[in-house]
Amino acid sequence: MNEDPTQAVADTPRPARKRIELPDPEAAVAARPGWRTIVGAYVSLTKPRIVELLLITTIPAMLVAARMEFDALPSLTAVLATLIGGALAAGSANAINCYIDRDIDQLMARTSRRPLAKHQIEPRNALVFGLVIGAVAVLGMGLLVNWLAALLTFGAIVYYDVVYTIWLKRTTPYNTVWGGACGAAPVLIGWAAVTGHMSWMAWVLFAVVFLWQPPHFYVLAMKFKDDYAAAGIPMLPVVAPARRVAIESVVYGWAMLAVSLVAVPLGATWLYGSVALVSGGLFVWECHKLLTRVNRGEDPKPMRLFHWSTSYLTLLFLALAVDSFLM
Repeated sequence: MNEDPTQAVADTPRPARKRIELPDPEAAVAARPGWRTIVGAYVSLTKPRIVELLLITTIPAMLVAARMEFDALPSLTAVLATLIGGALAAGSANAINCYIDRDIDQLMARTSRRPLAKHQIEPRNALVFGLVIGAVAVLGMGLLVNWLAALLTFGAIVYYDVVYTIWLKRTTPYNTVWGGACGAAPVLIGWAAVTGHMSWMAWVLFAVVFLWQPPHFYVLAMKFKDDYAAAGIPMLPVVAPARRVAIESVVYGWAMLAVSLVAVPLGATWLYGSVALVSGGLFVWECHKLLTRVNRGEDPKPMRLFHWSTSYLTLLFLALAVDSFLM
């Protein structure tokens, strides 16, 4: 008996239709970061804690400059313009640094929470943000303060992002040493903002911060040695034995202490001199203790020196600020 072909086709089971899930508009909106998250991400790009540390050295430098040059206090306009401009400039340099280092930041646990590493912000937007606030900082310094301060501000941004971040950081274990110039620049910027020129005292204070930075960052790199090694960054603790790192910290510590005392014959009083001697002596002592622990094969406990180094710089420049009223 012949089957009806049309009936056979009709009886053939049809494959079930695949259900297409349409995106839920409400869920999509909920997944988008809120404005607070976005603002927080942009603020995080500027590395506020580093900006705060830089400003700690700026204000005392301005106070000393005004007292030594004019026997007066700096104008409130100059102070506010310099602080705001300095904060924007440091934030600009840090934001551009995050843009440049976004590839290695994802490889290190210490930096993996930064906005670009977490893809909270588009890289192009971060770069534009950094360039814009940097331009505002330099232009504002030039128009509201003076053009020497603006030039130094521009130079600090370029040095940090081009010389340090792009070149030194990825090529030499002495990146921390030579990169210290931009970290010490706020002293010169603050001085120039008040006087319009440089002086020996300005260079001495610059040298103190410059020499302070290697031990400060060496021990941080010791703590996160594996991070830097994974990212291929030749920090000194990655490419050299711990003993060499500790010895260099001792050398820089002694040099920093010696240079800090040079400010006394240049005009600083006994108050600053006493704080510089005691706090600097404790800094050097911590450097020696680091070396002792390394020589004994013990846990070097690098963060002890790191935390004290931050306290040292704060105490020293706070004493300098108070000292300016005694000059």
